[in-house]
Amino acid sequence: MDVTREAPQIRGMISKTGSHGPGSAPHPALEVLRALARPKVAVMLALGFSSGLPFMLIGNTLGLWLDEAGVRLALIGFLSWIGLTYSVKFLWGAVVDRIPAPLLGGLGRRRSWMLITQIGVGIGLVGMASCDPRTHLAMLVGFGLLAGISAAAQDTVIDAWRIEIAADGEELGLLTSAYSLGYRGALVATEALILLLAQAVGWPLAYALYGLLMAVGVIASLAAQEPEEADRAIEAHDRAARGRPAQGAADAVIGPFLAFLKTHGAALAALILGLITLYHLSDYVRGPMSLPYYRALHIDKPTIVAVRATVGLVGSLAGVALGGLSTLRIGVMRSLILGGIVQPLAVAAFALLAAHGGDYALLELGSLKISAFAAIMTFDSLAMGYAGVALVTYMSGLTSLGYTATQYALLTSVLTWTGKTLKGFSGLLVEHLSHGRSLIEAYGLFYLLAAALGLPAVGLALWLGLTSSARRRIAAS
Repeated sequence: MDVTREAPQIRGMISKTGSHGPGSAPHPALEVLRALARPKVAVMLALGFSSGLPFMLIGNTLGLWLDEAGVRLALIGFLSWIGLTYSVKFLWGAVVDRIPAPLLGGLGRRRSWMLITQIGVGIGLVGMASCDPRTHLAMLVGFGLLAGISAAAQDTVIDAWRIEIAADGEELGLLTSAYSLGYRGALVATEALILLLAQAVGWPLAYALYGLLMAVGVIASLAAQEPEEADRAIEAHDRAARGRPAQGAADAVIGPFLAFLKTHGAALAALILGLITLYHLSDYVRGPMSLPYYRALHIDKPTIVAVRATVGLVGSLAGVALGGLSTLRIGVMRSLILGGIVQPLAVAAFALLAAHGGDYALLELGSLKISAFAAIMTFDSLAMGYAGVALVTYMSGLTSLGYTATQYALLTSVLTWTGKTLKGFSGLLVEHLSHGRSLIEAYGLFYLLAAALGLPAVGLALWLGLTSSARRRIAAS
């Protein structure tokens, strides 16, 4: 479908969310905190936390629980495929864009689907808490899949709400940063703070308590404002498809993709999708092995938590702030290129720990001691925060109103598909590399290989940047 033939408000939204305009760039973290008095920003922060809460609990953190329960590394890697539920977001996008939510439809399409998906995540996490991985692993995986499907659908509808509720590009940038801060806070809570909780009360009770924390998202959904303009655009699609169910179904799933191709052209669209699918590849692939790696290095849980919750959190916040500032000052494409460079560097840095056989003092100045693990973790958090904001800002500018959920979901599906598929083999790769080597040496080589997977994204980002520059020069001539 040609989006230029849609209602004027759709063209307005394309302009509003355009990735090249300065108004669409995220804002620094302190500005977000000052803006929390605005209801939209406060709701967005809470929804970002709700969106980020299940991500590690069905991913890296689950890997540590399984590792401590004696599950093989290869199987831990394979079970990370639960996260593939995030890779079919275009299907969840078609559902939340086209099907009214059961029972709660009176709250509006976006709010009702947010509530349903958040309840699904909570049930899935509490269900996982009831399963012993040593005796009921299959049941744990089943509840994990419920949490994963609900989490992916929640992300899809929250992404749509974020883009649709923004009054202009300036507010979109503010909401994007609020979302990123909430999401990063949830990652710290579920990858670091939960380790102390699990050590104190055990993994099952820790997972149950985190399942109950989904109440944060439920409260935010009830407080959220429904984006009525987007609802009207969706209703227009529904009316056009009335009496033609086959065409309506095709429009729901294929229409957004065709609109994307029509807007960007097949060649440029292929380049964009290639960049997106490779952009976080190095981070995704190393993910399931991160916490088992720290355990193999004999870095204890209190140390991991202390680093994650202090300098790691500071690094994440700094990365988000720098990402927002960078997109404002040097533009989205340059920020995207820089993010593509720093990500594999951060992943490769973890191989230094393997080379030394564990953590070591990087700098000692009297009573001040900075460990290599703390320094690497800080750089890693900063790099991933920066690159994440750059990519989210870029992708947010590629959607059309009425297709917001499905198009953005298509982009995030492309983003996650390659990484979440390949990371399932991460444990198998570490086991293979350990033949004839120590486990620590195998981990070190694994991290270098994971970092190398990020290099093609840098080349594509440069190519896309040059292509975009050439197109702008031609248009200006």
